[in-house]
This record gives sequence, C-alpha cells and structure tokens, in this order.
Amino acid sequence: MSAPDSFVVDDPATGAVLAELPDAGPAEATTAVDAAAAALPGWAATSPRERAEVLRRTYDAMVAAADELTALIAAENGKSQADARAEVAYAAEFFRWYSEEAVRGDGDYGLAPSGAARTFVTSRPVGVAALVTPWNFPAAMATRKIAPALAAGCTVVLKPAAETPLTAIAVARLLGEAGLPEGVVSVVPTTRAAEVVGTWLTDERVRKVSFTGSTGVGKVLLHQAADRVLNASMELGGNAPFVVTADADVEAAVAGAMIAKFRNGGQACTAANRFYVHADVADAFVRRFGEEVAALRVGPSSEEANQIGPMITAAAATKVAGLVEDARAEGAQVAAVASAPEGPTFYPPTVLTGVRADATILTEEIFGPVAPVVTWTDVEELLGWVNGSEYGLAAYVYAGRLQDALRLAERIDAGMVGVNRGIVSDPSAPFGGVKQSGLGREGAREGIREFQETQFYAVDLG
Repeated sequence: MSAPDSFVVDDPATGAVLAELPDAGPAEATTAVDAAAAALPGWAATSPRERAEVLRRTYDAMVAAADELTALIAAENGKSQADARAEVAYAAEFFRWYSEEAVRGDGDYGLAPSGAARTFVTSRPVGVAALVTPWNFPAAMATRKIAPALAAGCTVVLKPAAETPLTAIAVARLLGEAGLPEGVVSVVPTTRAAEVVGTWLTDERVRKVSFTGSTGVGKVLLHQAADRVLNASMELGGNAPFVVTADADVEAAVAGAMIAKFRNGGQACTAANRFYVHADVADAFVRRFGEEVAALRVGPSSEEANQIGPMITAAAATKVAGLVEDARAEGAQVAAVASAPEGPTFYPPTVLTGVRADATILTEEIFGPVAPVVTWTDVEELLGWVNGSEYGLAAYVYAGRLQDALRLAERIDAGMVGVNRGIVSDPSAPFGGVKQSGLGREGAREGIREFQETQFYAVDLG
C-alpha cells in the first residue's frame, strides 16, 4: 500500500513492488518547468560540440550499464530479457546518432529575387519541450525524444508512464553523470497524467509537446495545444498489416512475422496487427507460423529463457482475451497457441485463422500476442482492406520479387513499410505515420527539426 502522495511500481508478472515514488502533481510540474526555463538560455548557448559530447558520453554510459538497464526494463515492463537488452541497445543509439547530428547544423543563403537583399536562413531551439512517453519501451521512447531535443538546444520536462518510470529516472541519472547541466532534463513521475501534462500545456514557457501513446489521448492533447498554437508532435496508434504474396519466401515471411508480431509480446505500435496471406501459400505459412508460435516460451522475465513476458496489466490481458472471443464468435478458429503460466497478466501467443476481412479484431490495435490471419487472392481487394484503417503507422510486405514488393508498398497508406523485413525502427530513419497515427517524425534528421524553429535574416548589403 502506497502513501496518499506516492505510488508503487511493480513487476507485472508477479505483482512484487519494485519501488515507491512521489506522485507528482501540478506544483511539481511547474517546478520542473521552472528548472527547464532557467536552464534554457545556458543550454541553448552551449556549443553544438559540447552538447554532442554530453550525448556521446551518455551513449557510452548506457552501453556500460546495459546489464543493469536490461534488468530494470525487464522488471518494471515485464518484457523478456532478450527484448529488454535489444531495447537498451536501440535506446542508447539515439544518443550516439544525435551526438553526430548536433554538430551538423544546416541553413541557407541566397539572393532575393529583387536583388535588394540577401537572405540568411538558420534554426534555433524551440524552447522548453514537454515530453510524454508510454510504458511499452520505457528507455527507447524517452531517448528518442530527449536526444534530439538536447541536440537542438532545448531543455525538457518528461512524464514517463506510471507503469514504467524507473527506466526514465535511470536514463536521466546517466545524463547527469555525463555532464548535463542541472535543470536541462527533469523527469516527473506521476499517476496524475492529465493534471501534470495539462499544467505544462497551459504554461507559456513550454513551447513544444511531443507525445507517444494512444490516438484518443493524442487528440485530447492536440485540442489543448491548439489553444496556445503549441508546436506538437504526435506518435499515435497503429494497425499494421503484414502482407504475404503468392511468391513470397514462406520461411523468411514466418521469421519476419515472429519479429513483427511478438517483439515485446505484441505490445508495440508497430506490431503486425493483421496478417493478409495469399491463398496459394496460406496453408504453408500458417503451418510454419503456428509451429513457431506454439514453441514460444512464456513466463516471467526473471527467467532468461522466456521469450514472451506478461501483459503490462491484468486489464490489458482481459482486453486481448475479449478480442479473441469476439473473433471466434465471428467464425475464427485457433490454429496455434503457446503454453502460458497461470496469472492474470499472462496471455498465450495465439494464431487465428478463418478470420473475416471485416472482423472486429482487425479494426482495433490488439497490443498483445495474437495474430489473426486473413487469406486473399485479388490485389485490389487486398489494398482496400489494408488501407481501410484509420491508422497508417507501419506495414510489412513479403514478396518474391522486390519490384512487386515495392510496387505494393508504394500503394499502402503507411509512414513506414518493412519490405521483406520484420522490423522498421532505426535511429537513422524517420519514424512516424499518416492519418490518425500521428504528426511529425522521430529519428533521422527530421527528429532534430521537430525541436527547432526556422529563422531568417533579410540583410541589405548596401
């Protein structure tokens, strides 16, 4: 039992309490902005090279602390140790990437068409940035925002998910040890997300909000941001299709499907959510896919051999179970299922076949280890199904001929498409979606531009 002004962080597999933290509210949110606003002039004036060195040292520190961070992520998030270790490497890479981008400032110089002036175009940090991150990748979602913000010269206030705040706190500590000045990054753990973020969005000193989470919450934040015409980036929900063509390499497609679907137990916005497999290879794909899924080891992350951990909460597991029951009521059958331990947060990895193209389970983000399979024969009908979603974050295409795969990928409404590849995320690539999957991009050069404003000077040389 936590105190009235605190909350506990627990292991979703066992319910064991990992830590008790102060439960921040509006006062603490304002204090964080006070610190960020005070630190902004100094950090913005810090040379790009000095900012880059802090980021690079933080990368080195994360690599050195990989074992400790892996254990922390696995404990508070519940994901397997292999997934947690991969996340640490991915998360650290954002600090290395943006340590290199920090010194690559760009701009422009030109002559006005009239000849009356020269134009100098440059960029400046947007200011204090409010960052809001989810629980499913507690390290990577934080570093993907913090690193470009710091590279651009912004200071930040970060609200991590209440389920997984310990990793964000650990990352902030490493930044401090790497030489980041006090106040440049403040982590505000809370269960009162609406109060804390709402305080930031109404504070005139906050000039940027970057949110990763559900589309529903993102819409609320966009409404609030509109009142102040606040610079906003949104990485929202997904409903990724996974397409397998008639001439695809089935073994390769199954290998990609295992990554695209079951990384982090399917609790990822880029997770393959609906599988469209050509009728000519459907039986072969389902057979091999089912064998792989049934062999998955499910259990607490404390056991390194386990490949799939618990859902983040019992409510999340109940939601997934409900989606499967709805699909079965609509005619789907369970083609394969793994063994899972007893417990309210565990759900067994499952493959469903006989799924109707209009099934309810295909319209929602499952966010769990369930793979519904639909067969197709006509490419135009397929594209209607694929693009019929309100989401457009990620998609996957497996085809024998690269030309066919790329032609298909070009017609899919998604910000990212994995072509014969089961993973799309990379710090050097622009991460983001279209339609109701969000606004803006993270990663690549685009990621730093999200934290910059363009300024130009019209200069009369006389």
